[in-house]
This record gives sequence, C-alpha cells and structure tokens, in this order.
Amino acid sequence: MKPSLPLSVSSSAPHTALNRVQAQRLHLAAQGLLNKPKSRAKPADVVAAVTRMRLLQIDSIHVVARSPYLVLHSRLGDYDPPWLEDALDAGRIAECWAHEACFVPAADLALHQAWRMQRARHWSSKHADRMHREHRDGMDTLLARIRDNGAARAADFESETRGGGGWWSWKPEKRWLEAWFALGELMVTRRERFQRVYDLTERVLAKLDPPMDRSLLALDHEALRRRFILDSVRALGIAQARWIADYYRLKPAVTDKELAPLVADGELLMAQVADWKVPAYVHRDHAALLTQAASGQLRATHTTLLSPFDPVVWDRARAEALFGFEYTIECYVPAPKRRYGYYVLPILHRGQLVGRLDAKAHRREGMFEVKALFLEPEVEPTTRLLEEVAGAIRASAQWHGTPKVKIARSRPASVAAALRALLR
Repeated sequence: MKPSLPLSVSSSAPHTALNRVQAQRLHLAAQGLLNKPKSRAKPADVVAAVTRMRLLQIDSIHVVARSPYLVLHSRLGDYDPPWLEDALDAGRIAECWAHEACFVPAADLALHQAWRMQRARHWSSKHADRMHREHRDGMDTLLARIRDNGAARAADFESETRGGGGWWSWKPEKRWLEAWFALGELMVTRRERFQRVYDLTERVLAKLDPPMDRSLLALDHEALRRRFILDSVRALGIAQARWIADYYRLKPAVTDKELAPLVADGELLMAQVADWKVPAYVHRDHAALLTQAASGQLRATHTTLLSPFDPVVWDRARAEALFGFEYTIECYVPAPKRRYGYYVLPILHRGQLVGRLDAKAHRREGMFEVKALFLEPEVEPTTRLLEEVAGAIRASAQWHGTPKVKIARSRPASVAAALRALLR
C-alpha cells in the first residue's frame, strides 16, 4: 500500500512505483555513474559531464586530487586533467557562484548572471562591497591595470603586506581580484596550474562557446527559479522536493505545492519510492530511464572512488535517504572529532555506496596511501567486491601518477590483507 501523498500534490497524477535500489540506479544513471565508461575519454567528454551535472563544484584541497578533477575521473575514467582548463580557456565552460564556486556549461552562464542580479546578494558580494568601500583606490587601480594590460593572476602582483583578516588572510591584490569577481567586473578566463587568471567580464563573455543567449538575462525571478528547479531534478535523476533547493542554493526551500504546476504541465513526472513518505519527481527528459528503472532494466556495473564534493554525496540527507549512507566531509571537522579521516572518499560499487577510504597521494614518492578503509557494517566483502574495489583503487592511483599503493588498515581487518594481495 502506497503512503498517502501531501494534499498539495494531485492524487490524479500517475505515479510510477520504484523500490529504493531502482531509485538509486535512476539517480546514478542521470549523474553518469551507473556504468563503466564504454570508451576511452576524449576532451569533449569533460564538457559533456559538466553539462550532465549542470555544475562542477570547485575545491582547492588536493590531498588526493582537487575535487573537480576527481569528480570527472569517477565518471570518465583515465583522462587528462588539463582538458578541464582547456575547456575553460576555450569558453566551453565558465566559472561562477552556483551550488558554491563552480564550473558551469557556457550555455547556462546567462542564467547564473541573471540570478545573481535578481536574488538576495551572495555572501561574497557583501564582502566585496565592503572591500571596495575600504580599498577603493587600490581596487580601481587593479581593475584599470587589467583593462589596459590584459588578464592577470594574483601572483602577477607583488605585495609585502598580507591581509590581516577577511578572506583567509590573502594578500590585498588577491582579495581585490576575488572582490571584482564577486561583483561581476572580472571573470576567470583560464587557469594555470589551477591558479585563476582574471580578465574583464566583457572579454570572457566574448569567447563563450556557444555565445551567450542574452535573452535569458531578461527572464524574471519566477522563470529563473523554475528553470533551476527543473535543471536540478534533471541532474539528480530522481528527487524529493526537499532536496531540490540545495543543488543551486535556492531560497526559499522547494515544496510539493510549488512542484504541482510543473507536474500538471508535464515538465515533471511523479514516482513513489518504497518506504518514502513523500513523492519523488523525475524530469520528463528521463521518462525512458524511469520506465527502465521501474522494470528492473537499469544495471549498475561501475565501481569507483568519489570525491567528498561529488553531487552524489554532498547533500547528507539525500545520501542517507537514497543509499542509507551517513556521510560528513571531515576535512572541516577538528581532528579529534573525526570518525574516518581528513579526506575520505566514498566507495561506489555497482550502484551502492559500500564504504569509504581515507587517502593521500604522495606524488614525489609515487605512492597512493590508503590510511584506512571502512566497509559499511552490512556489506559483505565478497570476492567480486574486493576485486573491483582493488581495481578502482589501482585505477585512481595510476591516474594520479602514484602507482604504488599502500593500505594501512581496514574495517573489517581482513579486507586490508585481501586488497594488498590483489594489488601486488
């Protein structure tokens, strides 16, 4: 018997029944993580992956690999990391504030710019406004230099003074560049060894491929919110209403009542997942996937390591509801309070999150260190699971240029020895 639905959702709308495994597979199919890559990655696959996810969160921690590179490796397999910078330099993707600081498809940039102009100001804009009031002469001089001399990095500016607070104690010029980026006067035109290179927004927009659709800038707040809601559901594959706002940091929260017109218009399809007391939503573009999921035709074959900032796990409530996987990004947790480690990578195995490992890539020594590996309590370490997890660790280590693998300990303890044997 299906749980009763909220009164705000039309009971006359058809509902596809799914179990939780089927919902997991629909989500992973939408994210590009259901199956192994069918062929060797090409540069265009980087842009296609960003387009599929709608955004790729940027984080600079590189204990293993910086998060955007690792998210792409989980989906593409062995690829050349500079392809990401090449796509940015070519204008196929752009940087902006979305979920957080993110790469987004060039075709979506106008939506983000329109949203930034209309919504309540982002925290970075508020800091930037204050920065400009307090350092107007320096900021204006810096902007004029870029206008006259071309794109620049923070490293291009010499400064003996360091910031005494504010944005992570950066030198003044770095904080001023970031302030102009937040205020929309500068954009990131390319990256050099992951360092931002800033240029005038007008010059970055001129190279976008495809060119900016300026008609999108005229969309009102309601139309933009509708677009971001639909894009979030498409990227997630299947979603409860309460998960949707987080994808683009929308405020206020999305509700079933707000989604009812999108269901009525045929933009969203409804599903009921076993044990969920609320309805689920699927974008109409995934109608075929929904049918395949419901009939058990979606098979999960991929085993890989995920970034802590992967869309699959960044929403703790969603990861727990979909996969029964409790996850916290512990690099921001004081060391004595960490349960698993500083930079812990979830392990995806054939459609399920089966465990996690605390890793570090020692590039000089060519060693990939697994400080600890933890399987979920209910996961049985079968021969196939161990072989495929070992394969995922080996693939990640080789891609990092750290082919020697060291596994220190595991839970259960027998797993470490079994993996060491498989990785010899």
